[in-house]
Amino acid sequence: AQLQAHPSHILIGIGIATAEEIDQLNIWGATSLAMRRAFIAMPQTAELALVDGKIKPPNFPCPTHPVIGGDGISLSIAAASIIAKTTRDRMMQDYAKEYPQYGFERHAGYGTAAHIAALEAHGPCPLHRRSYKPIRAYLDEAA
Repeated sequence: AQLQAHPSHILIGIGIATAEEIDQLNIWGATSLAMRRAFIAMPQTAELALVDGKIKPPNFPCPTHPVIGGDGISLSIAAASIIAKTTRDRMMQDYAKEYPQYGFERHAGYGTAAHIAALEAHGPCPLHRRSYKPIRAYLDEAA
């Protein structure tokens, strides 16, 4: 909340990639797409984007600088990680209302025993990545 309390000092853009995009592009391709969307959504453009990791995202709207272990070195990367996590957590809370049988409010979509049990009982919903090995195995079994 404090990060978003000073919009004139801290510029925030949110970028989301869907399960379908992850399935089509792979996790890195979808992450790069979400980063581009976040950059474009910012209220003001930047001259350089710091990226957590060692790989530069392709086709980015400005120069990028990868920083290995960036969330432990750069305050802006750490802030972006916090914003991404809290945004995802809020989304999972909303998805829990739409798909209450999966318990997203408890496990946030991670592969916990409760989540696997819900998948076995109900099958995947549209939010589940079809390329994720347990979902793919379930779908192969059901076919």
